[in-house]
Amino acid sequence: MTILDKIVEYKKVEVEEQKLRVSLDSLKMMSSYSRTPYSLKEFLLDENKSGVISEFKRQSPSKGIINGISDVEDVVSKYQEAGASAVSVLTDFTSFGGTSIDLIKARKVLQIPLLRKDFIIDEYQIHESKALGADVILLIASILSKQQIEEFSSLAKSLGLSVLFEVHNEEELEKLNDNIDIVGVNNRNLATFEVSIQNSISLVDKIPSRCVKVSESGISEVEKIIELKKYGFKGFLIGENFMKTDNPGESAIEFIKGLA
Repeated sequence: MTILDKIVEYKKVEVEEQKLRVSLDSLKMMSSYSRTPYSLKEFLLDENKSGVISEFKRQSPSKGIINGISDVEDVVSKYQEAGASAVSVLTDFTSFGGTSIDLIKARKVLQIPLLRKDFIIDEYQIHESKALGADVILLIASILSKQQIEEFSSLAKSLGLSVLFEVHNEEELEKLNDNIDIVGVNNRNLATFEVSIQNSISLVDKIPSRCVKVSESGISEVEKIIELKKYGFKGFLIGENFMKTDNPGESAIEFIKGLA
């Protein structure tokens, strides 16, 4: 089994346990469930914004602990101050050290779109994301069937949530549907974990023109964003580059200044 296969297996168990702890009806009673989410597409298409989606991530399966000391509210506030178009927060605990509490704390201090970065495999998680204050959910093509993506994206749309549809190759783009208008290309090879923005560049012409294009992973230099913009990318998800520093928020401020 690959790392991703293992994550999906424990996620199935985790979701079923969470359903027993918090019912769907209880989620719908939470205050954030009734709020109107921010549109990720609008923020990414705003020419006055950076296009950067800054991520709060404590650890990863490939790198281990990245940053175990930074405070989520402090970091995401600085991301917003830096000019990020959106913020991504990991909520998977087993592999990434994240929690739902991180998302709730981030929501309290943000006035920009908030992406819940997790492994969505069940409709319950989409309702949960809305209840926790997320504006955007991630749907990963490699772990979902075309039918699941159709059903999940339709539900998200009905709840006012944006969908970031993540692909790694051209074959996965065949699962795209009309409910989705933001496509993220992950530059990380899931087999070797090697990272190259060439993956984004090679797929850009395969993505429908109606979709906003996002490049994910391996973006550590301003020059890479400048290059990706030339190919039509509007969003740039950056995680480890900021989080591996002593002060992720200040690192984001300095980085985004370079885009001006």
